[in-house]
Amino acid sequence: MGKCYPTVSEEYKVAVEKCRRKLRGFIAEKNCAPLMLRLAWHSAGTYDVKTKTGGPFGTMRQKLEQSHAANNGLDVAVRLLEPFKEQFPIISYGDLYQLAGVVAVEITGGPDVPFHPGRPDKDEPPQEGRLPNATLGNDHLRNVFVKTMGLSDKDIVTLSGGHTLGRAHKERSGFEGPWTSNPLIFDNSYFKELLTGEKEGLLQLPTDKSLLEDPVFRPLVDKYACDEDAFFADYAESHMKLSELGFAEA
Repeated sequence: MGKCYPTVSEEYKVAVEKCRRKLRGFIAEKNCAPLMLRLAWHSAGTYDVKTKTGGPFGTMRQKLEQSHAANNGLDVAVRLLEPFKEQFPIISYGDLYQLAGVVAVEITGGPDVPFHPGRPDKDEPPQEGRLPNATLGNDHLRNVFVKTMGLSDKDIVTLSGGHTLGRAHKERSGFEGPWTSNPLIFDNSYFKELLTGEKEGLLQLPTDKSLLEDPVFRPLVDKYACDEDAFFADYAESHMKLSELGFAEA
């Protein structure tokens, strides 16, 4: 069975398409695609499949969630999107944050990620500590992505490939630098860099390196480094799953 998405009005659909067009120009002009992708991921990645709490329901607009250690700097993304919420008040914060993430991938050369509107906004921010810790290894990644969020091993690898965009900032994560030599282009270079080993000026976190040591993860790293089309197809699917955690259950 496929997912059953909520019905939204024609007016809502039109607003989403207008907002999408305006976001394309804005995110390109501000070079803030990595920040918008991080906002979308950190909003959705708090979902707990057991308690059905957290997830992509606009709670990042709350100062409390912005103050979580893993979300340092995301107050900037929330602030940048506020004029879009004012212009399109019909669109929920949950949809706006996820739409910005989808547009961020698209305008930097990545795949088109399917977007389904209709996320309700919730008021209760998730507990702190649900997002992945970059200093830990594969057991931790599986605990977060598979056990807590309900995603798969493949999703772990494809979503790690999203680090092709952006850079780490010391004041936000304790790490500094980009993963790839062109951090504003979405491509498969994250996997290529991972296989060529550490380079001056490029970042490889413990969670990145752990992908090379795992018997399930490693073949996917090899595949995506050689075949960008395969990475894009799988990434689009994983990103959509992440953006819809707890939403439109099958």
